[in-house]
Amino acid sequence: MATKWNKKRKVMRRYDYSASVYDIQYAEEQEAKVKAALNELKLKKGSLVLDVGCGTGLLFPYIAEDADLLVGLDFSKILRQARKRAQQFLNVAILRADADFLPFPDNTFNVVFAITLLQNMPDPLRGLYEIKRVAQSKAAVIATGLKKEFSREEFTQLLKRAKLKVSVVKADEQLKGYVAICVAKNS
Repeated sequence: MATKWNKKRKVMRRYDYSASVYDIQYAEEQEAKVKAALNELKLKKGSLVLDVGCGTGLLFPYIAEDADLLVGLDFSKILRQARKRAQQFLNVAILRADADFLPFPDNTFNVVFAITLLQNMPDPLRGLYEIKRVAQSKAAVIATGLKKEFSREEFTQLLKRAKLKVSVVKADEQLKGYVAICVAKNS
């Protein structure tokens, strides 16, 4: 358990320190992932959306208009940037919490994003189980994984072990990773 907490603390500190320059360094890469996902996913009006590991909130402008409620969740000080971005939307809520212990009831959201999250988790499978728990049955789950952390096969198998039905896995040079569109298979 101490090793897992040490990894979380290391990740948290990295994002705390890079929060003010994160968008300068990574916005283009992150937006490419969002666009790749949204090309495959048609967000329905009235959706309840969770953005786990929301970072600076780069996803917000792309989906806030169609969501009834969009919750951005992260555990580092990078949320300060997300709060600033969220101010332009009436339906975006920001919450500081740990992705391994999501503070929501089962079957809450019909769309869950986990962009640039899994490689930062000490136990990605546990995080995916939590995401699946808060996702409604047949909810869309969008997850990404960096190529330097996962092979395509490892990434796909991780999603399947979490009992997510993987419908699309995209990868190209601009993405620097994989974008998966999945469906939660809850009982």
